[in-house]
Amino acid sequence: MSMQALLEPLDRAGLDAALARIAAGADELDRHPAFPHLAFGELASAGVLGATLPGSDGRRNPFADELRLVREVSRADGSVGRILDGHFNAVERLTVACPGALSEAERGQIAVGELLLGVWGADPAPGEGEPAVLREEHGQTTLRGVKTFCSGAGGVQRALVVARDDGGERRLAYVETTGDAITVDRSWYRGEGLRASESHRVLFEGAPVVAVLGGPNEASREPWFSRDAIRTSATWAGIADGVLEATLAFLRERQRGSHERPSEIAALAAGRMRVAVATIDRWLDHAAERAGTDEPLAGTAIEARWAIAAAARELAAEAALACGSRPLATGGALSRGRRDLDLFLLQHRLEPLLARHGAAAILEGEGR
Repeated sequence: MSMQALLEPLDRAGLDAALARIAAGADELDRHPAFPHLAFGELASAGVLGATLPGSDGRRNPFADELRLVREVSRADGSVGRILDGHFNAVERLTVACPGALSEAERGQIAVGELLLGVWGADPAPGEGEPAVLREEHGQTTLRGVKTFCSGAGGVQRALVVARDDGGERRLAYVETTGDAITVDRSWYRGEGLRASESHRVLFEGAPVVAVLGGPNEASREPWFSRDAIRTSATWAGIADGVLEATLAFLRERQRGSHERPSEIAALAAGRMRVAVATIDRWLDHAAERAGTDEPLAGTAIEARWAIAAAARELAAEAALACGSRPLATGGALSRGRRDLDLFLLQHRLEPLLARHGAAAILEGEGR
């Protein structure tokens, strides 16, 4: 497959069919968590997985299109969207920071789903193991130690891992995640949300490092860190879309055969949910537009993530108000989406970022 072919329009009909099948299998994966191999086979067939790869002329797909893909997949299944978000982030980082780490053959493997990637940044808490460090062993750079919340563990073949070097600097290493040098601890992740994201604790025991990207603190280099963050907020947006869709389906079913109007509580909640989604739409559009300019992106990413997270939380609360306890007690898309959002949003502590952003506005006179 040529790189130019990767930039051809998606098979829209194929993607819609794939999304429908992913959504149909989401409840089963939630009940019996496992890496969603079938879902990624569907996405590969629809031409999704190479969307962040540049063509041979360096041309890239519009960032807005990438966000739309992440959002659509996350609406079908938040766990699949979470892994796709990490895959897109990893591919983009490799192509901008260490393009030589991906051969032409490997780029083709990414496009057809034979090479899935992740980004693993979370350090272990006390008692969970030693943080990951880079070591030189027998002429090879290797990785030893522990990372947590490793989305896609056991299903991705490689990952970008944040680890310390001998001088204590944070580095971004491109690491093999298959073979005997890593152990996936599936007993660690017992969250109620994103159950098929396979976000496990991983122990590295001399895993081979393919490349170390850039210099110290490469993981937080702009604008790529902010682009990563905005993609993650598109995942939140897709899960929120799924919650809205499930809520309206439940309310319509409850109205079936009734000649009365919906209750005032349900109608008001549904209206507020639509406003929340419209807010999310506009912030993602603004962030995508800003990412296409030479203007600094960090402030926009902070504002967009805060606003999208707040709108998603409001939407989830209104869904419960409109529907009551029954769909949450009996399971299904609404219950799963609310659990996914609750856990995923808590993984990203936005308050310190927004506080620093506000302090800069006060102390440095920075506006929008």
